[in-house]
Amino acid sequence: MLIRILLAIRSTALRRRLRESLNMPDVMVQAVDLKNGLWERLGVLNADCVVIDKTLIPEPVAQSMAFLAQVPDAPATVVLANHEDAQERAKFLALGCEAVLNSTLPIATLRDALLAIVNRMRARSVGDLMQRGSAQARLSDFVSRSPRMQAFMSVVTRVANSDASLLIQGETGVGKERLARAIHAEGTRAGGPFIAVNCGALPESLLESELFGHEQGAFTGALRGRRGCFELAHRGTIFLDEISEMPFHLQVKLLRVLQEYEIQPIGSEKTIKVDVRVMASTNRNLEEEVKSGRFRKDLYYRLSVVSLAIPPLRERREDIGALVDGYIAYLRLRIGGGAYAIEPDAMRALCEYGWPGNVRELINVIERAMLLCNRETIAMNDLPDSISGPVAASPASADGTFGEGDPETLFCRPWHDVRRIVVDRAEREYFAHLLRLSGGRIGETAKRAGMRSRSLFEKMKKHGLRKEDFKP
Repeated sequence: MLIRILLAIRSTALRRRLRESLNMPDVMVQAVDLKNGLWERLGVLNADCVVIDKTLIPEPVAQSMAFLAQVPDAPATVVLANHEDAQERAKFLALGCEAVLNSTLPIATLRDALLAIVNRMRARSVGDLMQRGSAQARLSDFVSRSPRMQAFMSVVTRVANSDASLLIQGETGVGKERLARAIHAEGTRAGGPFIAVNCGALPESLLESELFGHEQGAFTGALRGRRGCFELAHRGTIFLDEISEMPFHLQVKLLRVLQEYEIQPIGSEKTIKVDVRVMASTNRNLEEEVKSGRFRKDLYYRLSVVSLAIPPLRERREDIGALVDGYIAYLRLRIGGGAYAIEPDAMRALCEYGWPGNVRELINVIERAMLLCNRETIAMNDLPDSISGPVAASPASADGTFGEGDPETLFCRPWHDVRRIVVDRAEREYFAHLLRLSGGRIGETAKRAGMRSRSLFEKMKKHGLRKEDFKP
């Protein structure tokens, strides 16, 4: 992120020399005049570090320093004195100053001391920003058995170290933000911040300030300046979730950022250069949004230098088994116990379910099952009815054949389960199909199957089939 330093120094020469010595890409230096008693200005200028001449601090000193300490996101304060005084130094440090420096030291020494403070601040700031959001993601989290997902991750690996803009598309719950975090964590900007902004969760009036920041007094209620997320993401990555929800006039401002890599806070006449990688995501078809006039074509092309489409979970069913086992192990560690495995019929139901909510829904289902289960293994009755029900769990078509892609679900389990799964599935679909043809009438179904009604009831009980579910 950019570091803002305010210089409140009586000596014009010293102020000028310090400003020149601190001229570097990641540091913004601003000189302020406090001669007219405008101490309160320091509370609204949105600084990271204030370098102030001791003689400019209003009396009583303790009260003035306490004012700075109470400012939201209080700046680090460095006091300059023209002589060495151990007692005075101890007093200022006790009042919360970051350092007390002798202004008569060589300018290079003062510069190095300030840079050391700035670097400490930067390390703390990046550390704080990296704590936002979920736990650290890695590309290894996306290891897959699915050929389609493997091909997808091959592309991701090749673009991870690029600085090109990235558009991640996919249905809700497929893990778009987690993938963005993983790409950031293993790219060249891993040491910088990752800032996520949900463009659909903020009102239009707040989104512009959230992205680009604002100056004091820029609008009603702007009592102090505020940094935007683009500035906070300097030297790192900004992730714009639900980019398709961005208002049209803000799309123009975003386009300028992508072209010029500079932002203009609301109410400011100055622009700020930023060095960020932009990643965006959407669950909509942006090409269709462009055709309908709801999204700018030029912005779409700028964002989609690299475009990635995460496959939905139903199209990579081979991964469900590994995902389930992994989340069970993770949740056991988090909650300190619980089931350690899942029964084959419950796993089969998970593999056959359509997963409209994708991986996010799968995580919620497993967590719910872990909380409800009082055994060592998760069973069918621990799953929601939408998954364990006789109709919802079956992907079979009306003629009793398996749906397209269904054989892939067999990869969810090892070979010793496959034979039983295939037989059970074929048997279940056979009786479900006959019940459907007979409208749930037991006698007619048994006749079609060439078996006694009692034997049919046993098969129906085994497979969780109820005649009521097949009545017209």
